[in-house]
Amino acid sequence: MFQGLPEYPWQKLKPYEQIAKNHPAGIVDLSVGSPVDPTPKIIQDALNNASSAPGYPSTAGSVELREAIVEWFGRRRGVQGLPVDQVMPTIGSKEMISWLPLMLGLGPGDVVVQPKVAYTAYVVGAALSGAEIVSEDDPEKWPSNTKLIWLNSPGNPDGKVLDVPELRAALKRARELGAVLASDECYAELGWGRWEAERIPSILDPRVCEGDFTNLLALYSLSKQSNLAGYRAAFAAGDLTLIKALVNIRMHSGLMMPAPVQKAVTVALGDEAHVREEWEIYRKRREVLLAAVKAYGFEVADSEAGLYIWATLGEDCWATVQRMAELGVLVVPGEFYETSGSEYVRFSITATDEKINEGAARLGNALGFKS
Repeated sequence: MFQGLPEYPWQKLKPYEQIAKNHPAGIVDLSVGSPVDPTPKIIQDALNNASSAPGYPSTAGSVELREAIVEWFGRRRGVQGLPVDQVMPTIGSKEMISWLPLMLGLGPGDVVVQPKVAYTAYVVGAALSGAEIVSEDDPEKWPSNTKLIWLNSPGNPDGKVLDVPELRAALKRARELGAVLASDECYAELGWGRWEAERIPSILDPRVCEGDFTNLLALYSLSKQSNLAGYRAAFAAGDLTLIKALVNIRMHSGLMMPAPVQKAVTVALGDEAHVREEWEIYRKRREVLLAAVKAYGFEVADSEAGLYIWATLGEDCWATVQRMAELGVLVVPGEFYETSGSEYVRFSITATDEKINEGAARLGNALGFKS
């Protein structure tokens, strides 16, 4: 059953995790992208205050929640004119990514396009539906039988940001193909460098789609910006017909965000202070780790936004994983995110300040990479 599903890749990292754990000072785990900072109290209080929830929640989302999502899109993403019936909550963004091809009715003979360097859930979604996965960044090379196109900006693992012209090119080709264009944008509040002052564009940005949301979906998650990974707090917005159809399928399937979580998400979307505080925490961690990674000899690519540093020593990624594990530092091989081999590894900045500082110190104290 589900023979098309790839083996869960993280099992391959277990031997290197053990090597890192055997380091005299213990492991510094920079592999996992799971938040470690506390959930803001304002959100915890909202969840607690809504904890009496004897009835079933709305699959489509409460009006209050959908209004908060619409307001947030306008205030933080520059997306105006989004009606409340064109947004819906999801149980984390990965759930939506993994099941969207099946919900869209895709199957054998259909193509799902993903970025060349891609988060693993896109492959899983294609496999669950029996569709073919194609890894390609150039819109002109997307096959004629493409039915769903995944964009990921800012990207995981590489932190690449697609600007307005790149998004417009993807949209133009998607409409030529008649394909759904879904944009995974969950790191959009975590921009660095140029993107600290400039808004990271959404596929729903009027500069991209000119207010026409036909066949467009934007996915967002509060896991990173609000430390809500444990809440499974995310949402989707876009095409009216798509949203209505997805809500209907999810109603039949019992896929609904719990009512207390809906209330917590509503409050979280209205509070910018905690997001800015978490951004500053990650900014400091990134500066410390990025400096150490570069000093060791890594070449850093993209890494313009999000919670990862995408770097290479110009060798096979597993050799680099081994090299780092011997320092007691666990990183992720780029092979996990590409259909072919890779020379890159991913460092995560989601560890505590203490662990980030320790990892940076170990890199600094090592002899460094010698070609």
